[in-house]
Order: sequence, then C-alpha cells, then structure tokens
Amino acid sequence: MLESSLKSLPFLHRGKVRDIYAVADDKLLVIQTDRLSAFDVVLPTPIPGKGQVLTALSLFWFRKLAHVIPNHLTGIEPESVVSPDERSQVAGRAMVVRRLKPLPIEAIARGYVIGSGWKDYQRTGAICGIPLPAGLREAERLPQPIFTPSTKAPIGKHDENIPFAEMEWLVGADRALAVRDATLRLYAEAADYARLRGIIIADTKFEFGIDGAGALVLIDEALTPD
Repeated sequence: MLESSLKSLPFLHRGKVRDIYAVADDKLLVIQTDRLSAFDVVLPTPIPGKGQVLTALSLFWFRKLAHVIPNHLTGIEPESVVSPDERSQVAGRAMVVRRLKPLPIEAIARGYVIGSGWKDYQRTGAICGIPLPAGLREAERLPQPIFTPSTKAPIGKHDENIPFAEMEWLVGADRALAVRDATLRLYAEAADYARLRGIIIADTKFEFGIDGAGALVLIDEALTPD
C-alpha cells in the first residue's frame, strides 16, 4: 500500500512512511504504509508488506519496554475505528495511539562505531562531540552506549546532529536529561535482549512526546529497520 485513503476519519498528515488520521480529539490512527524512505527522501517504489513489519516490530518493543517508560499505545484495535470497507487498509499495519505533543528532536543511541559515527570518529576522535578512546575500529562496540540527539527535519531535508547543550535549549535542561536517560536505558535493554538472539542493534533512534500532565512518553515507532 503506497498510501491510505480513509474517508471515515479526518486526515491529518502524510509523512515519509506513515499516514495519520484523527480519532476524536485525543487519539490518532497511525498507518504504516509500504513507502520507502532513505536519507529522509521518499523513494517512488514501495516494498510490499513493509508496513506490517514496522507495525509488528514496534508493537513488540513498545510492550517489551513498557516498564522503562510509558508509550502512546491505547490498546484500541484499529479496525474498530474505521468503516468496515476500510479495515483492509489498517489490518496489521496501524496503531491507535494517544495524541501527544512531540518533542522537536530525535533521540539517538549509539552502541557501535558505525555509519556517520565512524566518519565523525575518523575526523575528530569523537562522535557528535563526545570524546572516545583512540584506536577504535569500524563497527567496534563502544565501551558504553552514547546519546547523540539530532533535529527533526521536514520531508526532503536531512536531520542534523546537535550538541546536548542545544537540545537543552530546545526542550529544557530537566527534560533533556530525562530523554537522554530514557533513551540509553531503552537501547541498553533492547540491545542486550537482541544480542542474546544473534542480532546486533548498532544504533537506533527514539521519539518522545509530552502528555497533558507534562510526563514523558515514548511515541512514533521503536527499534525497526527504519
């Protein structure tokens, strides 16, 4: 499915991969399409079934890590909020979530020297300004995971790494610390679980929102190939 076309709910936004609809005033229906995004650019050819994979993985990790931090899941079945003839568009590829205020950053945890982090390390001996031991090899596991926030770029633009001080300016010092601590704990628990099953999670990103009481909530997706 390249894009959804629901008529029973108000359409809100079409992102790089997800289509979002309003469910009353306090909830959203988030549909994972089969669109493919690479380096923040949407490619013309979808991957059949990709949305179901993203949804299944996110649901698994949201439930697995719910003891670390609350997430935006409501437990409402997506098929129950659309008309009968639209259920095939949401089956296995959608979530009904709480409507929250997203933070304007992406929270990235890195456990290995790989990708853009490797290039940064080769140039500076650090990743996103965080000094690292000399002599690390490409794809080597870091002594401990590091937190490297970035901006949230609009479609067609690239996210940019930012120093922690800039993140503090964007979201506030206390909230920045809470995001960093939650990100590193989420990554550590997920990476340990995956490692015992033969999978290395080299790095990942999380997104967070704020509820009406000001509490931090895990949103978006979690630990998917995207």
